[in-house]
Amino acid sequence: MDNNTRTTTAENRNGSPAQGGASKANGQPFLTDVQTLRERARQHLSQGAVTPSYGTDVNRTIEILQSVLATEIVCVLRYSMHAVAATGISSEGVKAEFLEHAKEEQEHASQVAERINQLGGRPNMNPEGLETRAASQYGDAETLVDMIKENLIAERIAIEHYSELIRYFGDKDPGTRVLMERILLVEEEHANDMHDLLVAHEGKPMLDR
Repeated sequence: MDNNTRTTTAENRNGSPAQGGASKANGQPFLTDVQTLRERARQHLSQGAVTPSYGTDVNRTIEILQSVLATEIVCVLRYSMHAVAATGISSEGVKAEFLEHAKEEQEHASQVAERINQLGGRPNMNPEGLETRAASQYGDAETLVDMIKENLIAERIAIEHYSELIRYFGDKDPGTRVLMERILLVEEEHANDMHDLLVAHEGKPMLDR
């Protein structure tokens, strides 16, 4: 066997494509070769961050994220209103918690809007029809306990909805999945905070078992 033959055999054994295409080992594709990546990157520049490797319907993703954006905006408005309207001898600590949550929900909204923009969409922040696009509701609570309950319900809705979206995006859109995973962690913290406040103000057991 001459040197060229040995080199070619070694390349094939290591999975390096002899003709610049992708090869496989153990049934799994190797990374696309650099030359092909460079050629693809020069095509369809108007699509920005959406490349041929994007694994799902980008328009459907944008539609889903518009709903997430609306959900986060409604949560900002609800928490902000509660931070202003909460009254009572023990309300100051709760008001501060509401305000902190409002700020974090605003950060989520900005992150989701940025992701929509990356995917080629235009974030829909139009207040008209906002609540119909959102998974959560603005609410009409008047007492401190009812405000806490409304926020806890909204957080539980968000947790379930975002968990479903994480499973939906999976490996098809890892960028959006990771974003939703980060947001979900904060929403779970918010739900835990609201649960603790509810227990503190109603004196009920932490868990019903």
